[in-house]
Amino acid sequence: MSIRKSKLELLLRVRYHNPLPAPPCPPKLLDIPTSSRRYTRPEFLDDIAAGTPLPMVVDGELGMPLDLSRWDYLWEESGNDSELNPDPNNLPPLDPKDQFLLGDPASSSGSFMGSSGASTPSSSVPHVPWLRKTEYMSRDGSSRSSLAHELKHQPEASIDVSRTAQLRDIDASFAAIENSELSALRHPTKPDITAVEVFDILPDADIWANAYDLFRFSERPGDRPIDMEDPRLDCAILRPMEADGDHFLAYYLTKEDEDAINFKKTRVASASDDALLDDEPTYFHFVRDYETVKVEQEVPNEFLLVLDEGTDEPDMSGGPIRPKGAYYKNIERKMLLKRKRVNTYESYGDKWDIVKLTHTPMSKEEEQEREEALAEVIDPLYAFSRADVDAEGEIDDTAVAVNGGHSGRNAAADAIDVFGE
Repeated sequence: MSIRKSKLELLLRVRYHNPLPAPPCPPKLLDIPTSSRRYTRPEFLDDIAAGTPLPMVVDGELGMPLDLSRWDYLWEESGNDSELNPDPNNLPPLDPKDQFLLGDPASSSGSFMGSSGASTPSSSVPHVPWLRKTEYMSRDGSSRSSLAHELKHQPEASIDVSRTAQLRDIDASFAAIENSELSALRHPTKPDITAVEVFDILPDADIWANAYDLFRFSERPGDRPIDMEDPRLDCAILRPMEADGDHFLAYYLTKEDEDAINFKKTRVASASDDALLDDEPTYFHFVRDYETVKVEQEVPNEFLLVLDEGTDEPDMSGGPIRPKGAYYKNIERKMLLKRKRVNTYESYGDKWDIVKLTHTPMSKEEEQEREEALAEVIDPLYAFSRADVDAEGEIDDTAVAVNGGHSGRNAAADAIDVFGE
């Protein structure tokens, strides 16, 4: 029979004490000036104050006892009520303690009415900042308010908008440009940069009939890295799609770079009908879907601008000579796109994996619509022809053609005065 010995031979555990010596000097309290806001704020007690019920002990007279027995005429049938309803023209003297009740609470100081009805100076009401309404003021807000105040009190200058004044101002603008030195024109934010060449700003009649939208991607589209050139991005296709009430855009690109290059060459080639009908189709393959993050329907400050040096010979299509100038075209809409998350359970029937693109001749309706859009920048009498159209969209029968009637001759003369012969 084995006897198990316990490892603990003592009844109590041995404790080894290490007492610290007493400090050499008595403790001293230091007075460090500091703000009480470092430790607490009054807002901490808001919940307690809101949850504490206030004792409302109100008597039957609501804290304002009124002894009606002091006025005997209230109990008489024909009593004199001049004590309670004094004559406005002969007011009784007002107690000095009640004079502040007649003051304007909106102003901190002012004069109060005395017993005689005349204004007598009195002690001003003390200014209490926390009783005022909180107002957040900024430098921009104060400057805008001061500017609006100045514009409000500034007298409106009369502007001459007659036809003679408009022609005079137009001629003055051209004269100012001709007489000014080119080197004197400097960049508004970079004074070291000066103008070196002048371009006439003209509407681009070649593309004016087309509608252009500006698309911005959150990342580079396609499947190639950023440092690799991708000529396919210049001729991509965005097709509007809809699935389960959500609207998005399907993005298509060509498979090879040569297909994109050949497609762009075909667009700038000869504009003859035979060449457009005999070209080979271009295949665009589906890449991915994009959803719109932001859409701006009106873009008044962004344009497509082309600096053209001009040519001395007509173009291949037989059109007029294009002079030197900066040609612009407005942008209809601007959109920001991001990649749409792929949902394997989402289904829509009109999804196309490949788009076969070919050139087709324009129909008569499309040609008429294009001519109407080009008339805005080609026809000098476009503004006057639009004036002949009434509010219901019908042409006025009283208006005479430009080449035949008296109204046409006046319109042509006005156009020559403005645009030149």
